[in-house]
Amino acid sequence: MSELFDAVDALVASRSPLPPAEERKRLRQAHGLTLDEVAAALKVRRATVSSWESAKKPTEPRGQEREAYARLLKQLAELYPAPTTAPESTAAPVPATFTDTPTPAEQALSADPASEAAAMTAHENTQTAPAPAAAPQAAPRPARTTRSTSTSRRPGAKKAAPAGTPAGGSDPRFENGPLAVVDVEDGQVLAYCTGGLVLDVPAKSIPALVDWTLREAKLGQPKLSGPGKDADPLLVLTEAALERYGLPTALTEEERLAGRLPEGHKVIKQLARAEWKLTKRGFGPWARIYRPAQGSERACVQLCIPSWHALDTRHWGEAGQLPPAELARVLGVYASRVMTPRGSTAVTGLELMTALHPATRASEPDADGKRHSEHNPGSLGKDPVDCAPCEAPDGHPLLKDLPRFHVRGPAEKLFEEAYDWARSMTDAECTLRHLVGIDVNMAFAAGANGLPVGLGAPTHVTNPAFDPKLPGSWLVDLSHVDLSKVKVGKEWVELDGSLLPGPFTPKGERPEGPAWYATPTVAYAVELGYEVRPVEAWVRRENGRYLDGWYNRLRDAYLATMADLGVDANLSPEDFLAAMDGYKERDPELAIVVSAVKATVKGGLGKLRERPRGEGWRPGEPWRALSRPTWRPDIRAAVISRTRINLHRKIVKHAAFTGQYPVAILSDCVVYAANGTSPLDFLPYREGKPLPGGFKLGINPGLVKHEGTQTVLWGEEVRERFNAPELNLARYIKDGTVTDVDNGE
Repeated sequence: MSELFDAVDALVASRSPLPPAEERKRLRQAHGLTLDEVAAALKVRRATVSSWESAKKPTEPRGQEREAYARLLKQLAELYPAPTTAPESTAAPVPATFTDTPTPAEQALSADPASEAAAMTAHENTQTAPAPAAAPQAAPRPARTTRSTSTSRRPGAKKAAPAGTPAGGSDPRFENGPLAVVDVEDGQVLAYCTGGLVLDVPAKSIPALVDWTLREAKLGQPKLSGPGKDADPLLVLTEAALERYGLPTALTEEERLAGRLPEGHKVIKQLARAEWKLTKRGFGPWARIYRPAQGSERACVQLCIPSWHALDTRHWGEAGQLPPAELARVLGVYASRVMTPRGSTAVTGLELMTALHPATRASEPDADGKRHSEHNPGSLGKDPVDCAPCEAPDGHPLLKDLPRFHVRGPAEKLFEEAYDWARSMTDAECTLRHLVGIDVNMAFAAGANGLPVGLGAPTHVTNPAFDPKLPGSWLVDLSHVDLSKVKVGKEWVELDGSLLPGPFTPKGERPEGPAWYATPTVAYAVELGYEVRPVEAWVRRENGRYLDGWYNRLRDAYLATMADLGVDANLSPEDFLAAMDGYKERDPELAIVVSAVKATVKGGLGKLRERPRGEGWRPGEPWRALSRPTWRPDIRAAVISRTRINLHRKIVKHAAFTGQYPVAILSDCVVYAANGTSPLDFLPYREGKPLPGGFKLGINPGLVKHEGTQTVLWGEEVRERFNAPELNLARYIKDGTVTDVDNGE
């Protein structure tokens, strides 16, 4: 009889009722459980649990799995009952207080996003003393159970948020987080905030939405440094929200090229009637809506419109296609760990520099007790400075007197760029079976760490004594440096120089005479054991480690997010390689954040030498980016120089110890021939310890990860197919796909 009872119990369990997929996910997240934890408990794959929670096409568990899953959800439902809509608040809305406001100068801002962002933060509130810097949110905290000033819908109080889920900050002005994704559901406008919070939005128009955001939504982010400014609230508008507020869900081709709606659009007229202003960027994918300064109160809201391509898929992946709650999570994690987005990742990377080192600060009180705006030491100041002629890109006003078709050579132009180098394989390398690529984590961020850079204008000197601690550009002949005999540490070593890239040029070529180099490049020639005698230089005596705070914040954001994805900074080499295998699939949303953080590094550095962007510009004329104090090609050159030199130093150490030489290098990726498929098949580890000063596996910036492995036969076949003996295989090592010969431009 017991067997019959067991069969009956099993039959009932096989049909155990389950809540809808959305409720399953809510209950799991409410208890702070990850997909991996649930999968491990139920002895199924992570993807299986994810499919049970899929809002589009949920699958249904069967048998014992269903019984156990139903039991789990039943217990969680008792702990976290389904939320009910709270009654309408009768409290009068309280205006949010901000520490700063756009100045009248913002009415004439450049259409360049970075120029505009810099000008938007130029006004300094001189009536208050600097406040201590706000610490970044290092870890998620439980969602609140109190109500905001407007009706809120919450998917239940949480004991712990999922990994990487930011909640509201401790600052009561911004208790609902830095941003919200505005959507429409069943006719109701909802604002999806970080930490799972959902607010009802009463606004019927864009002007009313802006007003509600500033008065009731309690959105924003505290400043990142004492003299800085709080971040403006960010609203992300879904397609449904765009339709509700009378905006197109997509820009026409003409509007896309212009980057904005036409001035006569009805929503722009609504804003004008309500006395709201748009910056000169206009109403585009990253619109900024503000009112002129009213004392110390800041009134500014930024919009992000994904369907207008605000979130570049190269850096944000499919973030723009995510449901509102998931998009709020992705952008919220980025905002809490980096900063509230101010535009593209490149613009945000540049803005982060300024946010950490504002141009001005409040002075000490004068005789009347008033404070005034003064230069903030360690910053780039509020006024742009001219670069040196050798640092100026082609077309710069400093070069307007050059002949029309003049091509500047190395003795006239500083050319510090990342590696793009390859060579033919030796006979010995062709007998090996594999090509293994390794990639330096956050290479350019690591290159910025601890790097002294100029803070002011350059000074020209002739026949200077080289100073490796002095930032600048040096005209010097390095053609005598012979890589077949160099100093490694304190000892001279002999190498096969023909198999090494030259350290002084992006293509790895040996210099043929005097050329302009940034300080780290010249310092490396001295390190290799060779004397240098510069002919002239442009040096920056006022200097400092301007990028240290920028590096630290981006490093911490990267490491924290990778840790959430299961890749810890203290893993053994073997465990690290295993953890990196498929890490993006563990939480695709956090993988998007990792991509955005890395793009913030490269894009921010690229903005330091932003080129003209059309708009009728002619060579010899100034372009908008030149008006920024953060237009600093010398800083960009120094970072790239140091990054390239850091890589070459590791390559030389590796060659001196192992006799192995790289086959190809592209930026921060290096390819070696090896008998195995893993980096451990050629990296010299002894008792788990790497070669000092060489390549080390790990997630920290400057350490390396596995980029990809292909066969030697693949490499030879690709080069033969394109009749290119020195085709850069590092460009294709990741997945082996070669569609055409890439010229690297």
